[in-house]
Amino acid sequence: MRLPDRVRAALASAALLGVLLPGAVLAADPSPTTAAAGDPRSAGEGPGLVGDPAWAIGIVVAIALVSLVLTLVYVRATAAGRSEPRT
Repeated sequence: MRLPDRVRAALASAALLGVLLPGAVLAADPSPTTAAAGDPRSAGEGPGLVGDPAWAIGIVVAIALVSLVLTLVYVRATAAGRSEPRT
């Protein structure tokens, strides 16, 4: 299937702009800031953990277990359609 020339030109232009435009973005000002030092999310002590790390780790483990179970269910459900190679 061949794309029309207009579509190809639009895709090429979008790709070229995607490469060239990020270079034109200016970085942050390199001068020092007058903001107070430390983590703005805490009450003056240094940087620390925000939120509950145990809860985050639990969610990651739960997602891993769910994906493992779903993969095993899929493999078992589709195993009947495959034939075993003869030796």
